Amino acid sequence: MITGKSKIVIENGQIDYQILKKLRMTVDQLEMRIRTKGISNISDIQIATIEPNGQLGYELKKEAKPLTYGEFTKLIGGINGNQNENSNQDNNEYKEPNIFQEIKNTNTQKHNKIFK
Repeated sequence: MITGKSKIVIENGQIDYQILKKLRMTVDQLEMRIRTKGISNISDIQIATIEPNGQLGYELKKEAKPLTYGEFTKLIGGINGNQNENSNQDNNEYKEPNIFQEIKNTNTQKHNKIFK
């Protein structure tokens, strides 16, 4: 059984070299673990820890987090002036929005404000 506490090795995009030294880990080894998680920029990381089992745990900064399908549909709904997440809630039927048609029908001025 593995016991211990996780150690914070990156905070606000900055590496804590003293903790790395205590863990006997090089920056190259840390970068390798980060790359295997699909992160290309250390500055995109809000906080990263080395867990007692040796695994890397991390949280990305808000601006670096990937866009989810739910967030995207809310954004498209907001562009069209439709604040409801699901306009078909009355009949409990969900229809996937035709995103390309919705963008095409969107007011150009609103579109430019959102996607600049």
